[in-house]
Amino acid sequence: MAIDVRKHKKKVIDQKPSINLVPFIDILFTIMIFLVVTSNFSADVQTDATDDAEEASGKPNVTDVSGDQEYYVVPVAGLNKVTVNGQDRSDAIAGGAVGVQAKVIDQGEIKIKPGLIEITTPPGVPPEVAVKRPEL
Repeated sequence: MAIDVRKHKKKVIDQKPSINLVPFIDILFTIMIFLVVTSNFSADVQTDATDDAEEASGKPNVTDVSGDQEYYVVPVAGLNKVTVNGQDRSDAIAGGAVGVQAKVIDQGEIKIKPGLIEITTPPGVPPEVAVKRPEL
């Protein structure tokens, strides 16, 4: 009994190669799931190198607020004291925030520390007008 090599060779040559895509898709989805699970989607906050961890001074960013409001709400985590020109105005705190007059934000000085806001008003603005209790 002879082995027919030509018939087998012709059968192998006539076969078209087939590529199985199922393992490729499985691996692709596994990599995609890994990347989604390990990614960090929190917003990056850029700070100046001159900022001190204990004290930040400057004006709050109110450029995102549209309109010409008379008072803007300034929230501070754990806020328990507000001083205006050295006068205690802690009675203006509501829900960890205080309303600060727009003129004070534009022309005055605001120092924000953990639990404390120190405000220096421009000339002609009394402490009673500079801050106001926000309506919640």
